[in-house]
Amino acid sequence: MAYIRSFILLVTTLSFAQTQIELTAVDSTSIQADQIIAIDNFETVYYTNNTTFYKKPKDQPTINYSNVQLGVPTSVNAFNPLKINLFYQDFNTIIVLDNRLAEIFKVDFNTKHPYKNISHVSTGYDNTIWIFNQDLQQLELYDYKNDKIRATTVPVQSNVLDLKSDYNYCWMLTEKYVYQYTYFGSLISKIENKGYTALATHNENIILKADTSLFFKSKKSQDILPLNTPKLLINQFLLTNETLYIYDSKKLHKYQLKIN
Repeated sequence: MAYIRSFILLVTTLSFAQTQIELTAVDSTSIQADQIIAIDNFETVYYTNNTTFYKKPKDQPTINYSNVQLGVPTSVNAFNPLKINLFYQDFNTIIVLDNRLAEIFKVDFNTKHPYKNISHVSTGYDNTIWIFNQDLQQLELYDYKNDKIRATTVPVQSNVLDLKSDYNYCWMLTEKYVYQYTYFGSLISKIENKGYTALATHNENIILKADTSLFFKSKKSQDILPLNTPKLLINQFLLTNETLYIYDSKKLHKYQLKIN
């Protein structure tokens, strides 16, 4: 019996060690922004301040874009740096920019038939954008060049809180669940929302926020594990590979995230 108890204790200890997450502080940078949009592998920072969207490459001049008529963007998605989309919810309009922040496309959903009332937007593959149609309460993959819906999902019954995507998948956080869809619009996972209000994704790994805490879900596991984050105001958070960024409205803090 003593041998069995020792064996169980050893297995439990090893299992815990394999899922233990460490955060190591790397550095912090002062930055004035309303929203930190993205930070890529080359440490280019995309952010907004008032009505202006900025792209700040490392050791290079900052460039910016502003649309006086549309005002402050509700959200910006820079996952694809060649086709950055800015969403202006008050005008039901999306602007697509190239890597020099020049306008390459404009989508005004007020002029579309049938009319679409959009609340959330995220980048898809090729010339597509994931949009949440509030009137139909469903997620749609919209081809903006051909003005065509390529995929739709089953309608949801709760409010959408956040929307993130890459070329292959889209994650939608609602008041009840976290949904993951393929680019065909097929549901492949559904996780109960236990107080989460925002999410960040990279390479199918997910960071979730609840109150003042962050949680991590690996693409290799169904477990959602708490991160031992420092006592900071988590105004925003981003995930790039194994690097976690936390913006406290004054400084952008960089942490190395390790899964042992």
